[in-house]
Amino acid sequence: MRTWQVERRQRTRHLIELGGLVVKAGIVELINDDRATIYGALLWIAEKLQRHEGEHAQDLWAAKGKQAFDAERHEERENQGT
Repeated sequence: MRTWQVERRQRTRHLIELGGLVVKAGIVELINDDRATIYGALLWIAEKLQRHEGEHAQDLWAAKGKQAFDAERHEERENQGT
């Protein structure tokens, strides 16, 4: 496979995974799949990250995300055991 094909597949996978996070967070259902709202929210996040408090916001969001991933893994393990 050519290098550009591998890179394209990697990029496609990355974009699919990012979209999956939007779905996983429940955003799509909460706003009835309004893409303008999703885009606006992402722009707001980007603006917040560029301000002086951006590092603090990123730390808070990262901790919340890690906590959610850990809870999900824990729940999956419990479900596999039953």
